[in-house]
Amino acid sequence: MTTEFASPHPAEAGLAPWAVRTEGARGRQHAEPEAASRSPWQRDRDRVIHSAAFRKLQYKTQVFVNHEGDFYRTRLTHSIEVAQIARSVARALGLNEDLTEALALAHDLGHPPFGHAGEDALALAMRAFDGFDHNAQSLRVVTVLEQRYAGFDGLNLTWETLEGLVKHNGPLHRPPSFVAEFDARYPLHLHHHAGAEAQLAAMADDIAYHSHDLDDGLRAGILAAEDLAPLPVIGAALADARTICRDAPAGRLRHEMIRRVIDAFVSDLIAASRARLAALAPANADAVRAAPQPVIGFSPAMAEANRAIKSFLFARLYHHWRLNRMTSKARRVTGELFALLHANPALLPGDWRAQAGEAGGSGRAARAVCDYIAGMTDRFALDEYRRLTDLSISG
Repeated sequence: MTTEFASPHPAEAGLAPWAVRTEGARGRQHAEPEAASRSPWQRDRDRVIHSAAFRKLQYKTQVFVNHEGDFYRTRLTHSIEVAQIARSVARALGLNEDLTEALALAHDLGHPPFGHAGEDALALAMRAFDGFDHNAQSLRVVTVLEQRYAGFDGLNLTWETLEGLVKHNGPLHRPPSFVAEFDARYPLHLHHHAGAEAQLAAMADDIAYHSHDLDDGLRAGILAAEDLAPLPVIGAALADARTICRDAPAGRLRHEMIRRVIDAFVSDLIAASRARLAALAPANADAVRAAPQPVIGFSPAMAEANRAIKSFLFARLYHHWRLNRMTSKARRVTGELFALLHANPALLPGDWRAQAGEAGGSGRAARAVCDYIAGMTDRFALDEYRRLTDLSISG
């Protein structure tokens, strides 16, 4: 059953025609009365923030495993930085800020412990079953795994938030099995683009990655300022920062550079997106979804710079030997946890054991174990691994 919204909402004053708004919105999967004091997407954002999955992001790896240091970014701080960038750009483009913020805060809810290392290990473990994909897992989190309400599983987010969560990286022509099954029950128009707000959340994700991963890499001593000088955008930001930080500590130089990197990307994103929107002149959000190309994105020159920076970070930061060691250990812990629990579901606690069933090695057990591990923090995964493998530690 779905519920549709009344329109318009006071929070929508001043939105551009192509913004998502209550007029024409598709409601929620399960009927609920809406709050007079909040728009549907303010409510979505609040439900995300109050979810257990969101709190767990505080102790999930961004680049550095959580225990490596208190000042490195986690999935939680990353999501907050994405939301700040996305909301600022949404205001400049006349988009729905609340929907944009909800999507930015929710986009990583499905990430397992240990970042991409944990995801790789779960994908390998689940290869014989229905696979693992962190975007599909985000949808599982907000539609099945969060269990807070008497009338339904999940958070009962709006259609627009679910659509954006699934398609923020573009249309899905070969969706993961869970997404395809959900779409068959509650169509999300997987072959179309998402609304502009979801497209913006994806671009803000890239900007946040570049800025905070460079910051953390420099702080960790894996990168040096001299390494960055040849890079597009970043080299110019570094040179500019050096002109005003001649005798300042390295930390100030780093921050002055990063803020200029963010400004350059955000300014380009706003200008290039305005130009695309002006050329398309979409009458509403559905016209954005039906467009042949995304409407939110960088200029060609900045898109090329974006690719060059990604290549640099993959080669010099994400595949640095220190991170490779952490990644290797994280894959081992995640993979062995899965193997132990999948072979013997009786080792699972409480409700997870009931979901897995009694038969070790089954597809049902695999999905329950995968969900259990994907919901762990880095710290809990390491503790659970020790509990299951160290004979000197009691259960």
